[in-house]
Amino acid sequence: MATVPVRTPQQQRSRATQARLLEATVECLVERGWSGTTTTVVAARAGVSRGAQLHHYPTKASLVMAAVGHLAERRAEEIRTEAALLPAGTQRLDRLIDMLAAAFTGPLFVAALELWVAARTDAELRAALVPLEAKVGREMHRLTVDLLGADERTPGVREAVQATLDLLRGLGVANLLSDDSHRRTALLAAWKRQLATVLASGR
Repeated sequence: MATVPVRTPQQQRSRATQARLLEATVECLVERGWSGTTTTVVAARAGVSRGAQLHHYPTKASLVMAAVGHLAERRAEEIRTEAALLPAGTQRLDRLIDMLAAAFTGPLFVAALELWVAARTDAELRAALVPLEAKVGREMHRLTVDLLGADERTPGVREAVQATLDLLRGLGVANLLSDDSHRRTALLAAWKRQLATVLASGR
């Protein structure tokens, strides 16, 4: 029988320190943007010493990448948990798309947008961000396929799933500048009908 490793108090403190730093980083990105998010500000917000912050994440880029990656994984787990509570039947797709749309308007999405814009002119950040975004994008696609019960072997299904994510991302960007709920709701309603038709063709 395999033994489960027991974390020492020092390891537990280390993990707690990292968690506080990661949460504080995303909060700073949302509130202050990329330029206003400094390692000093993050350490102070997290209640962590500058030395401890540097020990775990020696550069701003490493800290921010870790924060976005960590919260993307956590958000994916939250989506799975929320999806498990959705009813079966005709309303499931509607509710599921609404739930995914919320993921593209939350703090994690805002933080990611800050990085995308900054990475356009920051070569170091871009080099770190491109593979992370590719990984997050693949995982979000797989998660959406799984939650929709989609069969990507059917022609058009894979493209429809990706179009769904691209649409939600675009609506999330538009939502940053103004609350366009009426147009957003109408667009999503129209897309849900099209998506349901595509998915039904593979069943």
